[in-house]
Amino acid sequence: MATIPSLDVPRYMGRWYEIGKYPNRFQKKCVGDTTADYRVQPDGSLQVINRCRMKDGQFDEALGVARQIGERSSPKLEVRFAPAWLSFIPAVWGDYWVIDLDTDYQLAAVSDSKREYLWILARSPKVSPDVYAGLLERLRSKGFDTRRLEMTRHSEEN
Repeated sequence: MATIPSLDVPRYMGRWYEIGKYPNRFQKKCVGDTTADYRVQPDGSLQVINRCRMKDGQFDEALGVARQIGERSSPKLEVRFAPAWLSFIPAVWGDYWVIDLDTDYQLAAVSDSKREYLWILARSPKVSPDVYAGLLERLRSKGFDTRRLEMTRHSEEN
């Protein structure tokens, strides 16, 4: 699985809106308004807050931590949403590999080493159709079935 050459982690921090994803078991309860917020922590780890709206209108939030694998510019990270006391178990960490990112850090695609997961993230809840089409073409060239993507709805509140 090819990633981007390097990632400027501080520049990647902040809020990202989920534009689309491969359906997965841990987001089944989400019906829209999905966001991810990233912050560098004093120890160098990254705080991850994933948030989504559920059917009843309430919001669900998951607090996690991420760590970079390899060099400071590595686009390969691991993320964990399990309790800290389980962090020594490799199975609680999941791949978070940045596989596409525009030069302005406005649109990203994230996957794992096996292409089981795919998320498209943007700095705003809407993406230009031309820009999105270009990303889909790049993802197809990397072997992703973009027909599997499920688009994420965002309300006017965001």
